[in-house]
Amino acid sequence: MQPQAFYQVVADDFAAVDGIIRNQLTSRVPLVEKIGDYITSAGGKRLRPLLVLLSGNALGLKGEQLRLLAAIIEFLHTSTLLHDDVVDMSGMRRGRSTANALWGNAPSVLVGDFLYARSFEMMVSLGSMPVMRIISQATRVIAEGEVLQLSKVRDASTTEAIYMDVIRGKTAMLFEASTHSAATLAGASAEQCEALRTFGDHLGVAFQLVDDLLDYQGDAETLGKNVGDDLAEGKPTLPLIYTMREGTADQAALVRRAIQKGGIEDLEHIRKAVEDCGALDYTARLAREYAERAIACLELIPANRYRDALVELSRFAVARTY
Repeated sequence: MQPQAFYQVVADDFAAVDGIIRNQLTSRVPLVEKIGDYITSAGGKRLRPLLVLLSGNALGLKGEQLRLLAAIIEFLHTSTLLHDDVVDMSGMRRGRSTANALWGNAPSVLVGDFLYARSFEMMVSLGSMPVMRIISQATRVIAEGEVLQLSKVRDASTTEAIYMDVIRGKTAMLFEASTHSAATLAGASAEQCEALRTFGDHLGVAFQLVDDLLDYQGDAETLGKNVGDDLAEGKPTLPLIYTMREGTADQAALVRRAIQKGGIEDLEHIRKAVEDCGALDYTARLAREYAERAIACLELIPANRYRDALVELSRFAVARTY
């Protein structure tokens, strides 16, 4: 199955979700619409609404409620992107200027708040208290994950366990909420809900591991962001943590200094160090393990083309180069 095939099995749903997003972006304040439209039209993989659509369809749920849930998840994700780019002072995302680079920090934060609030208005119209419980808890965990990450910036003593806590919160939690809420909305059994919740968590971890790997293996044009961004911000990601733990004394010292001061002056030396000591191989192997764990969770889901797409999506998530 080619990457685009994941989307083809729910193409009609995807088109409908885009329509919902456009309709829900309306505001009496023109700048809200302008920034909201700019960031939602930027493209991207839209994996989270895709997970909602595939999970729901795999369990036999179709129609407007599932599409609305997918749009809610995308609004939440987009609001976090607006906030993250301000926190990280990012100038580039998905191959073009960030909203904060174009309009400034204050409008970006406030439009992020608008999207966040709109997603909860949409949740109320969905009318499912169990889904609201899942998503409201997820938004809290995501915020905690972002604050935990912020507290570890330029902290070279960050352990792999703390790093996993960070990525489970800031990335995997919304993957988990996407699959878990879709299963709940579909009225799935407790076992199936738990299976899809765990699937989302494992896939989200695998996805973030690959993202952190690509910060040292990719190129800016393919990635749609600046290579070395994490290092520039002093974020201790797994390739760096592994190098400090398992590399030579010189490699560990080089990485430690780079994290503590931030910046990318030593990027090429760091790239060589993380590759030579096996940190990239270790990170890639762990990502593949999490993807396989995710796939194993799908055994409780009925065999159909939507489940097949979830399996292939899991494999694509760790084989991708962007």
